[in-house]
Amino acid sequence: MTYLDRIKLELQDISFSDTELSILAQENGINNPISEYDPTSNTAKRAIYSTVLSVLEAIANNPNLMKNYKNEDISIMDFAESIQNRIAQLERKIRLLPADDVSDNIADGASWTYIFRE
Repeated sequence: MTYLDRIKLELQDISFSDTELSILAQENGINNPISEYDPTSNTAKRAIYSTVLSVLEAIANNPNLMKNYKNEDISIMDFAESIQNRIAQLERKIRLLPADDVSDNIADGASWTYIFRE
């Protein structure tokens, strides 16, 4: 599975062109969106979630685009609330993903940073 396929899997019914998704992926640290996705890498997961977050923010920031996603059983207001909830969930998920370099991680997944200097 490529990075682009993984992004589409996360987005399901939201349709952006491959070119648009590739640009957003590159902006979020995926240099080659058609390369093989590594599901064991937290860095790769963070890049995928960040790209999906960018797509959802693009939809949320464009009212005309939101109208295109109006469905018979959901109003635009419901859709706007749902997308904002999903954005918040993704932001939290990205923050909680531990770094790939385990030597810099504390047991609970937080990263250790030195803030004092001599």
